[in-house]
Amino acid sequence: MDKKEKYAIVVAGGKGVRMGTALPKQFLPLLDKPVLSHTIAAFLEAFPDIHIILVLPHEQLSYAQMVLQAFPDRIDLTIVAGGVTRYHSVQNGLKAVSENSIVFVHDGVRPLVTPDLIKRCYDQAVEKGSAIPAIAVADSMRVLEDDDSRPIGREYMRIIQTPQAFRSEIILPAFEQVYQPSFTDEATVVETYGEQVFLVEGERGNLKLTTPEDMIIAEALLKNRLQHE
Repeated sequence: MDKKEKYAIVVAGGKGVRMGTALPKQFLPLLDKPVLSHTIAAFLEAFPDIHIILVLPHEQLSYAQMVLQAFPDRIDLTIVAGGVTRYHSVQNGLKAVSENSIVFVHDGVRPLVTPDLIKRCYDQAVEKGSAIPAIAVADSMRVLEDDDSRPIGREYMRIIQTPQAFRSEIILPAFEQVYQPSFTDEATVVETYGEQVFLVEGERGNLKLTTPEDMIIAEALLKNRLQHE
């Protein structure tokens, strides 16, 4: 029997600037429920015993009630104030994590993540120590060089997603490092600490909601998914 605790640090620091809305994008309605509630529900479906740690900016902490109201039953939710950068926000969330556990870090505005992907990341993190979802690049790619550009083989390129999953004994000490601007995600933090990270197959439907068009696509994908359940 697996005795590892499971934690999902859901980072939601958006302000809705590119979305063009007054309400932060993580609280916008998606099929009549806040975006964040769909995100959290996917983790609870994958692992009903998972501990959810929701990291929000100070000024948005009161909005968490909107998310809680989307669930008919009480859920295990810890609300944590974020930091100046994503690194500091995750660092704050990790303070609620115990040893001998698997830790997921996920973008709050990726509400279409599936329980299957979450379980796949968990299994690999248990086996290899980490699981970083990635998908192949479908478009041709070029690298800019001043006023010029050159093609780069897309077969070597991957788009990185979340949830990124790690054994606690890897991610906890990695986030004790001094912050560096090169820390763009959890994988870069762990690599800088000296640990190898391992990719796992991601999902094209695991969209990060940034623009109004993304909301339209997400709603269509979610409706289609619900119709086929």
